[in-house]
Amino acid sequence: MARRRKGRDINGIVLLDKPLGGSSNQLLQKVRWLFKASKGGHTGALDPLASGMLPLCLGEATKFSQFLLDAEKTYEVTATLGIRTTTSDADGEVVEEKPVTVDEETVRNTCLQFLGKSKQVPSMFSALKHQGKPLYHYARQGITVEREARDIEIFELEVTRIALPEVDMRVKCSKGTYIRSLVDDIGQILECGAYVTRLHRTEVADYPTDKMVSLDTLIATQEALDEGDFAALDAFMIPMDTAVSRLPLVCINDAEKQRFDNGQSVKGTCSEALVVGQPYRVYFGEDEQGLFLGVGEGVQDPKDQVGSNGDIFVNPKRRVVYNQ
Repeated sequence: MARRRKGRDINGIVLLDKPLGGSSNQLLQKVRWLFKASKGGHTGALDPLASGMLPLCLGEATKFSQFLLDAEKTYEVTATLGIRTTTSDADGEVVEEKPVTVDEETVRNTCLQFLGKSKQVPSMFSALKHQGKPLYHYARQGITVEREARDIEIFELEVTRIALPEVDMRVKCSKGTYIRSLVDDIGQILECGAYVTRLHRTEVADYPTDKMVSLDTLIATQEALDEGDFAALDAFMIPMDTAVSRLPLVCINDAEKQRFDNGQSVKGTCSEALVVGQPYRVYFGEDEQGLFLGVGEGVQDPKDQVGSNGDIFVNPKRRVVYNQ
């Protein structure tokens, strides 16, 4: 028999406004403790020197964190020209210093070159895994690992301030984009070097900035709670299905809910034709105001649908387990 986790069975997402310092995992554990949540997970780490939006998934919401990991992110970044460091940020050792002789127009045009799709080589000080260990584990030992360039996309890039040697930018980018590497690449093209002195994440997917909450606010709220009454703290959580809000909607009835809960495929109703391989968010009821059941995937002629002839059904992939 599986051991029951300690803590409250709560399901939701907290948009933490991460402060400078501390790892994302340390902050997750602190927030999980404040909420007395049975389990939790974050949706992509922010460096200790970075601040801003850090979605933290509590309870069954952890099953859908991958959708936020895969989502685009928006950052505000300050790059300082004339210096290159080992980590491409202020945490590293200075390895090169050069005079900044470029003008503002050259800086702006160089930054805008990175708009669109490109290849990027991840930093050795990233959390990307190599043989089961993050790259920064090797970097701190002076070991350089060969990294393949990865496909990334910069959807938006706005140069908001130039006061040389400093350059401020707002960058909206795809998953897997390293802002430190972007700034380092800009510095190399300008032939003077550059590193990140400020990095603040303002958006993840469609989550609005004004929904973020600081750790200090959570702590103050928790300290003011009446014993056993978490209502004021839980008010900071947003529904877990917001992590998959971009997926097409499938609604199912009572009979199909029983099948879905048992891991069997369902037909349901959808505003568009079901597509093989397409993920769907599934609700019990007539619309998304119903009970969120999880995420399924379009499959053709599943084995549990006897007599199916080319029909497409939704097969459960990640199901929400609600404790009675």
